[in-house]
Amino acid sequence: MFVSVFAAAVALSALTGCTRTSYAIHTNDGRTIVSDGKPKESDSGLLGYTDANGVKQQINKTDVKEVSEIPH
Repeated sequence: MFVSVFAAAVALSALTGCTRTSYAIHTNDGRTIVSDGKPKESDSGLLGYTDANGVKQQINKTDVKEVSEIPH
């Protein structure tokens, strides 16, 4: 019994340690986009991010007002 409880606790702690930080991308037109992981700037003037559905997206950096980390 102790071994199975211990194994479950180890598995749970391993899973929770792998969570990624989310970021809020606030746009100049008032939208807020939630990014899974930190958005990455490119040399072409775009900000790349993975949206909440796991789809890779890009937005023009001139359309972005602010990027902030979402506290857990």
